[in-house]
Amino acid sequence: MSTGRVRTKKKACSSDQSPDNLPLRSSGRQVKKKAAEAADDDDEASEKKYRKCEKAGCTATCPVCFASAAERCAKNGYTSRWYHLSCGEHFCNECFDHYYRSHKDGYEKYTAWKRIWTSNGKSEPSPKAFMADQQLPYWVQCTKPDCGKWRQLTKEIQLTPQIAKTYRCGMKLNNSTKTEGSDQCSMPEDLRVAEVSDHWWYSMLILPPLLKDSVAAPFLAAYYPDCVGMSPSCTSTNRLPGESNLVKLEHLKSVPNLTVAGMNKYFQPFYQPNECGKALCVRPDVMELDELYEFPEYSRDPTMYLALRNLILALWYTNCKEALTPQKCIHHIIVRGLVRIRCVQEMERILHFMTRKGLINTGILSVSPDQYLLPKEYHNKSVIIVGAGAAGLAAARQLHNFGIKVIILEAKDRIGGRVWDDKTFKGVTVGRGAQIVNGCVNNPMALMCEQLGIKMHKLGEKCDLIQEGGRITDPTIDKRMDFHFNAILDVVSEWRKDKTQHQDVPLGEKIQEIYKAFIQESGIQFSELEEKVLQFHLSNLEYACGSNLSQVSARSWDHNEFFAQFAGDHTLLTVGYSTVIEKLAEGLDIRLNFPVQGIDYSGEEVQVTTTDGTVWTTQKILVTVPLALLQKNAIQFNPPLSEKKIKAINSLGAGVIEKIALQFPYRFWDSKIQGADFFGHVPPNSSQRGLFSVFYDMDPEGKQSILMSVVTGDAVTTIKSLDDKQVLQQCMTVLRELFKEQEVPDPVKFFVTRWSKDPWLQMAYSFVKTGGSGEAYDIIAEDIQGKVFFAGEATNRHFPQTVTGAYLSGVREASKIAAF
Repeated sequence: MSTGRVRTKKKACSSDQSPDNLPLRSSGRQVKKKAAEAADDDDEASEKKYRKCEKAGCTATCPVCFASAAERCAKNGYTSRWYHLSCGEHFCNECFDHYYRSHKDGYEKYTAWKRIWTSNGKSEPSPKAFMADQQLPYWVQCTKPDCGKWRQLTKEIQLTPQIAKTYRCGMKLNNSTKTEGSDQCSMPEDLRVAEVSDHWWYSMLILPPLLKDSVAAPFLAAYYPDCVGMSPSCTSTNRLPGESNLVKLEHLKSVPNLTVAGMNKYFQPFYQPNECGKALCVRPDVMELDELYEFPEYSRDPTMYLALRNLILALWYTNCKEALTPQKCIHHIIVRGLVRIRCVQEMERILHFMTRKGLINTGILSVSPDQYLLPKEYHNKSVIIVGAGAAGLAAARQLHNFGIKVIILEAKDRIGGRVWDDKTFKGVTVGRGAQIVNGCVNNPMALMCEQLGIKMHKLGEKCDLIQEGGRITDPTIDKRMDFHFNAILDVVSEWRKDKTQHQDVPLGEKIQEIYKAFIQESGIQFSELEEKVLQFHLSNLEYACGSNLSQVSARSWDHNEFFAQFAGDHTLLTVGYSTVIEKLAEGLDIRLNFPVQGIDYSGEEVQVTTTDGTVWTTQKILVTVPLALLQKNAIQFNPPLSEKKIKAINSLGAGVIEKIALQFPYRFWDSKIQGADFFGHVPPNSSQRGLFSVFYDMDPEGKQSILMSVVTGDAVTTIKSLDDKQVLQQCMTVLRELFKEQEVPDPVKFFVTRWSKDPWLQMAYSFVKTGGSGEAYDIIAEDIQGKVFFAGEATNRHFPQTVTGAYLSGVREASKIAAF
């Protein structure tokens, strides 16, 4: 019989009442009262066939004990108290006593579990948690295509991914895979299964599901497992590696340890505890704002959502070369009880959300029409994308994979936009546009390189600064001037803290002002060489901004640094970005030589006019043209763009840099540079700042003889009036000065870019002009009436100026278009 304290009716089955917290003593009067009640119960026992669950709202009128642990288990008969786990799962007071009472046979098993749980987890190791984690039977779904019924496994069967993957109704799981009879699928499904999908069922669940042996475990070893949706009782979730001597439960078998060590080092999808400021990273123990917006039902207790989201992310980064489908995820959901059915149902919703947002199933993946990544309700849209650059192709690839009809209209005779690789140089690809990946950790470019099997060359940090005349600058001078340069930028950061947009000044002017004030106040006098080295660092800043510093905002020049940026190595994409771009474009409907001149969104559908007079009709349009073309009204919008959007467009600058690449008969620079990936050119005076300030060795293997350099700032205007041979002559004059001690041969091949003169591009990348702000990027990105959308690097406030930023803006807009 039950003790008096367990029979206390006031909180007999409340969801938050743990038997561990029940009072151990009662007053004398209470004891007498309980004794009298117990006597009454004995008298009435023969009349009591069953007792209802006292949990308010529980639909179980005649509970059955799933545990069957105690010799006197109530089974489906009478017990003094039913313990509620879910509306279809209860255990009797006798089985509770079997594990909880120190003189009972199950007590040792419970305490062994409790030790492991306490050492690994954070939540209370209550008897209910023990029953849910160790005693509830597993449920598994028949994999036969025309069945799909859920079946309860017998208590001794431990569910594994392999069983879940192959289970058929009636399958014997004890040393045999034979099936009991051929008509097992015709047996009716347990009535409790239908209830699980109802909203109220989950609200009646006492404990959230904690997954066993989750694929996410190796990623999350630094977290309490139960804070990230995993069971603390599993060997794969042990937080401290030194605690291997802990008592393990007999039936908990070790699974192959999935280590993150074998994974691409740039894949770090989860923040570690106390870590911050890493782009495209999620906290495994907290829901993001857009997740809460999409799944508000998990705001009170996000455990189930976190368990499934973390599992999905881990599975994606374990194999990003194949589309992740619900079927591939389901058999990794290992959790006891009916809640596994709910997890499987929710998995599909969460997977589709994460796919739509571009968190998984992204990159260069291509799917066939019978394998679209989103359900049919998303397919009834048509989209035209203007521009086949990184943004347009990213959006098109996503939408196509979702099952949405997409056409890309491209003005030029090639795809790629500002990605344009020259493959005519012997043995080396040279990017006329972008070729460097800045920060590879979680960078989608690193993901796509992994998908394509491409190696990225890590750029070294060594960059000798060579003076005209051939002398290599003393590194201590470079370090000193680099320190002073960064100190000036720190002062700019302090100055702008209380400044409004109206108080903004040009960055170049502010730097000069701070520099002069420092010289006057400190009395320090820099040498002529130190002044030149400072000019080199200023030219680097102009390279980063894509503009002369006299046009750049001092208040907002590095506005994106307020957001988490891509960490890790800077790499050279030796095969060129075009390899990625071409793969993104594969199988898409792209119409080249179709410049768009008008977009009319005044009607129910959008009318798009190209320069040849063709009118295209679509439900939605995505505009990905460069900022410079928006500024010059290359496309006429009807109705016209709002004043707010036009103001934002004009508050940004269309930055320009140019490049020159030269192939030589041999590598004359090797002995001086000694394996460095690049070297710097110290300008002889400020007027030549930005003229070939850095030279990159384009063949890290050292076999080919190709250098590439950049022209930035005012130097861009200087070379505008020169023809290619004159630019080459200037560049060779600089190289012969830098390597004056030796003969520098004439190049056998070269190119000079002219991005500013390309009618359909006219720029390299954007920057914030004086008086502007980073908010302009968000305003340009705003859609119009859910019909006209905008993407491109100048719409990405977090990651402007990069191919990565352009790509992510396309993914972002594809998600918005799919959701509308």
